[in-house]
Amino acid sequence: MERIKNMWLNFFQGQEVNEDWWKRKKAVSNDRGVEIVRISGRGQFFEELRYSNKICYRYLLHLSFLMKQNEQFIREEQVVPYQFRIEKGNITDHKILQQKLVKVDAPSMEADEVRNLADERFTYDRRAAVQYAEHWWNSYNPAYRTFDVDCTNYISQCLRAGGAPMRGMPNRGSGWWYQADNWSYSWAVAHSLRWYLSGSTAGLKGNEKESARDLIPGDVICYDFQGNGKWDHNTIVVAKDANGMPLVNAHTDNSRNRYWSYEDSTAWTPDIQYKFFRIGE
Repeated sequence: MERIKNMWLNFFQGQEVNEDWWKRKKAVSNDRGVEIVRISGRGQFFEELRYSNKICYRYLLHLSFLMKQNEQFIREEQVVPYQFRIEKGNITDHKILQQKLVKVDAPSMEADEVRNLADERFTYDRRAAVQYAEHWWNSYNPAYRTFDVDCTNYISQCLRAGGAPMRGMPNRGSGWWYQADNWSYSWAVAHSLRWYLSGSTAGLKGNEKESARDLIPGDVICYDFQGNGKWDHNTIVVAKDANGMPLVNAHTDNSRNRYWSYEDSTAWTPDIQYKFFRIGE
């Protein structure tokens, strides 16, 4: 719709934009010495809701930011769901949606893929984990169920692609595993994976680091947006910027090469807490 396109053109070209996430993104980019060279985007309508003689439209906005830092160019991408209504020819109630996705029934996985050896060690293939993260950052592997809040399920799939061994089946509160139509809490729940990584002593485990700078591609960052002890989100490191800081991929609001601090997220608060995990040590 031409009116939506023009609205976004005015948004990014305007000098005075009263959107906190955009102000924070520009401020963080400036602090990093990053120039936003070009912004492009496309929208895709996916739902039209009619009620009380009103129509609500929902669409996915795929934004692409070409960033330059020193001599390094980075393409950051993000897909964000929006909705709006039209009243008397004007766009109203234009806002970000919490993404809702259709759940996919997963085909069975081979039983021998789930191992329960308490003392098992593994060699983490970081390249394979990152390749998986890049391939599926904006789509969904039909071999797994898709969740409404899909961030941890996606991270778990990346770790599995890197060779992390599953264990603990069939107790959902034990270990880290996925099979057929069942999975551990740690596989799909952000809070559970955060504590599993710091508590596991065999197989998949995380070595907590002091700083995001200490991480390398294939590692994991956990986020407590409110700083209240409830861990909300997980990302996987896929690259480093020119300053040696992580760039991450994530699901739910699907993102690629996003700066690790997430200060441009609408969920960000000044009380945010992070945990940085080196995988495979």
